[in-house]
Amino acid sequence: MQILQTGATAPDFSLPDQNSSRVSLNQLVGKKVLIYFYPKAMTPGCTIQAQGLRDSQAELAKHNVVVLGISPDPVKRLPKFIEKHELNFTLLSDEDHSVADAFGVWGPKKFMGKEFDGIHRISFLVNENGKIEQVFDKFTTKNHHTLVLDYLGSK
Repeated sequence: MQILQTGATAPDFSLPDQNSSRVSLNQLVGKKVLIYFYPKAMTPGCTIQAQGLRDSQAELAKHNVVVLGISPDPVKRLPKFIEKHELNFTLLSDEDHSVADAFGVWGPKKFMGKEFDGIHRISFLVNENGKIEQVFDKFTTKNHHTLVLDYLGSK
């Protein structure tokens, strides 16, 4: 696993969103984009993380930040997650984990003594020019949004 670092150019991608519409990173040039990778919609940790970002949406918008959540979930699972938790940002389906691979967040994990490949919970703040401005890899699902807002407030 080779996680992309600050200063690297973010790989462009095109993935289906919760409505099966394609979303590409290059469509968002001129805005900051928080790309957060999460393992699976509707699970407790992923729900807490998403709710924190939902509740921070107005503050993120003040910093010109668009939020994109990416998981290996199929498209059909995403609208349920959005509706149930009233999420106010875009979720993208990366079923073949090609985008997770490109960002270096797909790799070996351990859960309850079992090893498997999956998404590591890492977020990237991409600047207006497509460069990775900040990597968030040390957080809990409860404080993810706070760390992002603290970083944005320090700029």
